[in-house]
Amino acid sequence: MQKKILTYLQLPPGSEPPKLDHLSPFLAIVLAEEEVDELWQAEISRWLVASGCRYLLAWGKDCEAWHDMMDDANLEAFDYEDIPEEDFVITTWHEDEEREEVFWFAKHRAAHPALTFKATVILDISLVNRKDAIEAEYADA
Repeated sequence: MQKKILTYLQLPPGSEPPKLDHLSPFLAIVLAEEEVDELWQAEISRWLVASGCRYLLAWGKDCEAWHDMMDDANLEAFDYEDIPEEDFVITTWHEDEEREEVFWFAKHRAAHPALTFKATVILDISLVNRKDAIEAEYADA
């Protein structure tokens, strides 16, 4: 079994996202620590879809809004027509769960019917870089 690439990315609200296309297809976990502007949230959701995110787990502040925005970005990418199975983004939100539970689910249960993920991206919407702590927590899940 090939080991998945784990990428931690701290993204403060309003910042420009980097290129992630090389990780496609990937699973993303959004850790929403900060309130964000709806337009920026839509931009980030479009960027995730365009970059190859095909499974999104949203956790933290307004995680249901992240879920809904990703669903909309996925539909928008296909002009609100049918989405091919390999391009469909599965989305979940985890409002009342511990972060460790979300990490465990991402590692052991999250699956796509048409794809195998080669990478997991932890998108930390935070003003503080928590790379070491978050990666350690993910490794223990």
